[in-house]
Amino acid sequence: MPRFHPFSGLRYAVAGGRLDSLVAPPYDVISAADRDRLAGSDEHNAVRVEVPLAEEGRGGGDKYRAAARIWADWRKAGVLVADTEPSFYVYRMGFQDEAGQPRQTTGIVGALELAPPGEGGVLPHERTTPKDKADRLALLRACRANLSPVWGLSTAPGLSALCDVSGPPDARATDEEGVHHRLWRVSQPGVLEAISGVVASAPAVIADGHHRYETALAYRDERRQAGGDGGPAGAFDAVMAFIVELSEEQLDVRPIHRLITGLPEGLDLLGALAAHFDLRATGSPDDGLPARMRDAGALALVTAKGSWLLRPLRATEAAAGHDLDSSRLDVALAALGPHELRFQHGVAKVVEAVVSGQAQAGVLLRPATVAQIAAIGAGGERMPPKTTFFYPKPRTGMVFRSLD
Repeated sequence: MPRFHPFSGLRYAVAGGRLDSLVAPPYDVISAADRDRLAGSDEHNAVRVEVPLAEEGRGGGDKYRAAARIWADWRKAGVLVADTEPSFYVYRMGFQDEAGQPRQTTGIVGALELAPPGEGGVLPHERTTPKDKADRLALLRACRANLSPVWGLSTAPGLSALCDVSGPPDARATDEEGVHHRLWRVSQPGVLEAISGVVASAPAVIADGHHRYETALAYRDERRQAGGDGGPAGAFDAVMAFIVELSEEQLDVRPIHRLITGLPEGLDLLGALAAHFDLRATGSPDDGLPARMRDAGALALVTAKGSWLLRPLRATEAAAGHDLDSSRLDVALAALGPHELRFQHGVAKVVEAVVSGQAQAGVLLRPATVAQIAAIGAGGERMPPKTTFFYPKPRTGMVFRSLD
């Protein structure tokens, strides 16, 4: 079963704990424009190490060396200060779901012991891509720190009850989407023991951050082979993780859609997709399209000429293996011929990319369910990359974990 430990976090030394101008989203949802806006909000914004630029480091070098210099400067100058004793951190995100209803996601940030996927009670649910792992590994080698947490789902009941805290938070921030992020440090020995015990009582499914988890595992193996130099024994044997009880009440799972470019000139895209789906023209790709998809049991295709509902044929469902739109679409894309695929969350952003000509087509998917995520993880299988988008995203900068 997964071992989950408290750690002495590094946190911004800010009076009152207001971190609005200092925190950032995780790296994989930050655009170039987002990066510029965040870096401009404060010279110590976490994006400067989460998505580094070579020109921001002292003395030149590549972007990873720049991140390491910035990280070291912040610690030396007291911008970041370590907590005096090992702690867990209750992290709560308050937001509105897509129906406009108020929701909360609450979990515990701690150090999750690393194990190969499928071992040690830690179960992945998505495949990863090599490029992202190479980038995160280079950054981890340079900074020797967990900058943002992976997101795990505990299959044990009772964790949510241990997240019931009182009093003002130790850190808080409101992000650009109006999500309220709050963090409480918990250091009472009895509570720490109870949290570790609950998480260790059942497997945990990696919900978000598969690249960071596998990167941390690769880094652990490197450090072990090198004799564990440069830090306390075992610091690199774990990764900072945000563990939430696996329940519908706690989770808001949204889809990640597909943008298609690079199709051969003159390709009949509708004809190619008709070999795998029953196509039916639908209305404009407005806010009502996801509901039409849900009612029809269909994906949706958006092009400059219109939009269509795509109901998978039985042969497509059988070939997909999983009861997931991402798996069904992969069957069709494999037979499509040369093309390039990008991932995008948000219906409006997909439509904008198609209308502006940035993409030749967009395919909208329905979200995976919490039950599907749990079942696929428990079965030792994996979804296609970028199947699930957990909302909202924990912010980088609420707490860091040093490996030195």
